[in-house]
Amino acid sequence: MSVAPLPTLRTLAGMAVDVVLPPRCLACGAIVQESGTLCGPCWRELTFLTDPMCARCGFPFEVAPAGEPLCGACIARPPRFAHARAALAYDSGSRGLVTAFKHADRTDAARAFAAWMARVSADLPRPGAVVPVPLHRRRLLRRRYNQSALLARELSRCLGVPAVPDGLVRARDTASQGDLSPAARRRNVAGAFAAHPKRVQHLRGQRVLLVDDVFTTGATVEACARVLERAGAEGVDVVTLARVPQPRPV
Repeated sequence: MSVAPLPTLRTLAGMAVDVVLPPRCLACGAIVQESGTLCGPCWRELTFLTDPMCARCGFPFEVAPAGEPLCGACIARPPRFAHARAALAYDSGSRGLVTAFKHADRTDAARAFAAWMARVSADLPRPGAVVPVPLHRRRLLRRRYNQSALLARELSRCLGVPAVPDGLVRARDTASQGDLSPAARRRNVAGAFAAHPKRVQHLRGQRVLLVDDVFTTGATVEACARVLERAGAEGVDVVTLARVPQPRPV
């Protein structure tokens, strides 16, 4: 007769914490069965991005196109990155969740978010390094953490791939991209990023998975991809937690 294994100290500690502090929904705070999860109503508010989508930038299609699955923007102006994927549509259902993670210290959500990102990036070439989009040091001091770096760390664990958290540096502070036009966004981030000179050896010859929180027009990740390629990366793919469900500007 087999004997069930005794619970580990970590399991017992987790059970004790759950008794004192029951797991809460990442979005609304309702009690849930497991930590790092969502309640049913909040889960149903999210739009997870799946096929059909543009094979290059991940733009979601309502109907699968005939022939090669590329959006008009990627045909007219191929991006600097090879592929981009996002776990969620950035809309009314996900905005609060993403904003709380980015600005309200909800760093406990990083592990769950990274698991979603790992699933959506499963069709991409296996990377040799995971690199986050960096924050400028002044913004990092104000915010106290880089949300993209937290996602990259957890994603590297999911994938079993080394993370290079400081592979890129923000060479200059930039204005917020929020209210800028697509053309202004590209100008805003032009020359804003550089490869860390002490980390180039970890990037050269590697397929890099670039991590960010939200894909809006793609200006930021394209600027980072350009720098990574110049540093010798074999290729750059992008995965984000969410993306604005609109085509890339041409």
